[in-house]
Amino acid sequence: MLSGLRGSSGKTLIALGLIGAWTARGIRVAPFKKGPDYIDPAWHNRAGSMACRNLDTYLMGDAEILRTVGRHGATADLCLIEGNHGLFDGVGAEATASSAELAKLLRVPVVLVVDCTKATRTVAAMVLGCQHFDPELNLAGVLLNRVATPRQQRSVRTAVEESCGVPVLGSIPRLTELTFPERHLGLLTPAEHPAVVEPVRIAREAIEANVDLKALQALATSAPPLTWTEEATPLGHEALVPVRIGVVRDSAFTFYYPENLEALEGLGATLVEVSALTDTALPDLDALYIGGGYPETHAAALAANVTLRTALKREIEAGLPVIAECGGLIYLGDAIVMGGIAFPMVGIFPVTFELGTRPQGHGYAVAEVSEPNPFFAPGMILKGHEFRYSYARDSRGGGLSLAFRMQRGTGFDSKRDGLVYKNVLASFVHFHAAGTPQWAEGVVRQARMHATRRAAVISIWDGASPLAAPNPAR
Repeated sequence: MLSGLRGSSGKTLIALGLIGAWTARGIRVAPFKKGPDYIDPAWHNRAGSMACRNLDTYLMGDAEILRTVGRHGATADLCLIEGNHGLFDGVGAEATASSAELAKLLRVPVVLVVDCTKATRTVAAMVLGCQHFDPELNLAGVLLNRVATPRQQRSVRTAVEESCGVPVLGSIPRLTELTFPERHLGLLTPAEHPAVVEPVRIAREAIEANVDLKALQALATSAPPLTWTEEATPLGHEALVPVRIGVVRDSAFTFYYPENLEALEGLGATLVEVSALTDTALPDLDALYIGGGYPETHAAALAANVTLRTALKREIEAGLPVIAECGGLIYLGDAIVMGGIAFPMVGIFPVTFELGTRPQGHGYAVAEVSEPNPFFAPGMILKGHEFRYSYARDSRGGGLSLAFRMQRGTGFDSKRDGLVYKNVLASFVHFHAAGTPQWAEGVVRQARMHATRRAAVISIWDGASPLAAPNPAR
């Protein structure tokens, strides 16, 4: 595991460089990202050949985390986990769900990334503090980052190795030619970056020139064997009604956990990708999943695609089940306001959204299902996370139906979330299927119900006279 003393210490850059450098040498790296994060894993995917998976002890149980690492790592030569925040930062005063907690669960050696800006011997004091703060943690090495001069590098290395007894495995200078573009939610997504290859190349070359790759690989090999139990395979779905579930996926909607998509497929669904930016019609679908992303920065293009917005609204009115998260909720609203201009969206919910200047919801969320909705039974407790700057600016007509009561997090109005209309459920909360198995079960169940309804309508139409037939167009 790569971890740091705080966020923005350079972990992602170093992770990308390591993934790229090992991949270039024919070493298969299974990358993981600690915590609920979509953007860093997307960059990991571009640096190597294997998809990145998220690991989170708040959203997922221990058994599921072990299973995820075991399955994904089984086909790799080594696993690399990028921590989040600081090493011991987590939820509440006890800091549960920290990177350190995850490292101990998996029994992995931790390499601490230290930003050396304007510091020398104090770096050793910080490393020593981490060692003594939790002696059960295997803090096995240090990587120095943003080192200004060779003299500083020698001073820090000597202090760390002599005072802490752990090796310094690399020293990365300030990379003035490398800037990862950022905005309100962190790094720009690779789907929107004008030249994805270049920053990955620079990161890889910096690691190759300044880090002991063989020593790091030996550390990974030193981790004890990982054991896990396989989950029981769902039985019987092969004999059920086959369903097609659309996934809106383009540069505006990129926030999807691989486990969510795999969970749908594992229950027998065929996934069909849809672009809200370029498609002019909806394919034949039994349900639709609209994940998160940046509809705000694509507002003009989404608004311009009138034909798809119209087709989606027509299908929803006809009963199409739709589950939407954050960006998907915004897309289903009346409009997005950007720079004082209101861009029309699908218009299912009578709400206008606007991009704010500060976080509106950021962190873990817990929602109690309090009202009827298409996907979750009342009384269920759902864990997820929020990650947004946008908010509901105003609503016309009132009468919104909300299915969730927020126990933790902001939701739609600080108390409630989960907007419901017909067979649509849309919330600001993102869910991870590995920790919320009811998510995929609810989506596929609704898809099968809709497929059955459609089949019944078609059957009736086929047996009726042409004059009495309903319009079968889709």
